[in-house]
Amino acid sequence: MTATTPVPAGAHKPLRLRFLRWMMRIVNVPMRLLLSLPIPTPLGNRLMLVYLIGRKSGCSYRQPVSYVRNGDTLLTPGGGRWKFNLVEGHPTHIRLRGRDITARPELIRDPEQIDHLLALMTKTNPAVARFVPIPRRPDGHLDPDRLHTAIHYGFRIVRWHL
Repeated sequence: MTATTPVPAGAHKPLRLRFLRWMMRIVNVPMRLLLSLPIPTPLGNRLMLVYLIGRKSGCSYRQPVSYVRNGDTLLTPGGGRWKFNLVEGHPTHIRLRGRDITARPELIRDPEQIDHLLALMTKTNPAVARFVPIPRRPDGHLDPDRLHTAIHYGFRIVRWHL
């Protein structure tokens, strides 16, 4: 493409990530329904529903996100745009295992903490590795260049304080 040719939205992202984003938009529809039930479901062992208000639109919406319990907190990989609507430390409504609760999000930006927390999350739930496309080095740590790039473009770990 030349400098004057517009680049289609999302064209700079790898095909795998564009497909994953498209697939998640479809899968999230029934997930929202199941996760909003007032009873615990098997999905609720790894997924929760976050109620958000759009920072620009002001519209409210529900976002299914994966989580891993870590002591008295929950950890969520924040690779999507939904996390931009979080206000750090501000109480946020979530539905966890059929119960409405309030949690305060903490956005983790530090590369060493992200590396440690993602290793912990992947150990608890190996599916996390499929949704976080940052390669690991032979020593098990995340590739630092790719991790810094991901952080630069907004990747975070959300630590939810219940």
